[in-house]
Amino acid sequence: MATATATACFLSPPATRSPKFTCSSTLATQPDSAKKRLLSLIADQDRGLRTQRDPAALSSIVAAIDAVAALGRGAVTTGPSLSATWRLLWTTEKEQLYIIENARWFGTAAGDVLQVIDVEKKALNNVITFPPDGVFFVRSGIEIASPQRVNFRFTSAVLRGRSWEIPLPPFGQGWFENVYLDDEIRVAKDIRGDYLIVERAPYDWKE
Repeated sequence: MATATATACFLSPPATRSPKFTCSSTLATQPDSAKKRLLSLIADQDRGLRTQRDPAALSSIVAAIDAVAALGRGAVTTGPSLSATWRLLWTTEKEQLYIIENARWFGTAAGDVLQVIDVEKKALNNVITFPPDGVFFVRSGIEIASPQRVNFRFTSAVLRGRSWEIPLPPFGQGWFENVYLDDEIRVAKDIRGDYLIVERAPYDWKE
């Protein structure tokens, strides 16, 4: 993200025969500040579970998302840099949050929640892990619709344990827009008005 540099010059007091001009440069940090504010607001929200019960927190987070989205306006966010294993930081997506909150049904707690995207292969996997061996994932096909919009269609779903696997019927299609993307995080808004904030995971998830 481009930043601007502002230069300020000051006239020193006439302690010497001739006054001196000194100049200093200040790096404008508006993009970093907006991003840091957003990440600070979601840091204690338990991936969005707490936000569901706190309208004031939701309002503040959405305002921070809008500020970050303004910085990304006009950028291409559907190119090769979109291909990655993305790890959930925060969302308003109720189905995901429901599974995260009720992972105890599987005798465990939810682990990493991931979105695995391959732009070249036109593929997307939504993944919820249940350590040590469980995983639920939904496969999707994707099409790049615009510089920021991705269309998707679910193709299959699988619930898998250590020695068993249950296929589930696919359902649904829609789109999401990446309103902000850099080398660390991505912020998206989908067809239902839900928000997603993810970070680049330190590993690649494979089926």
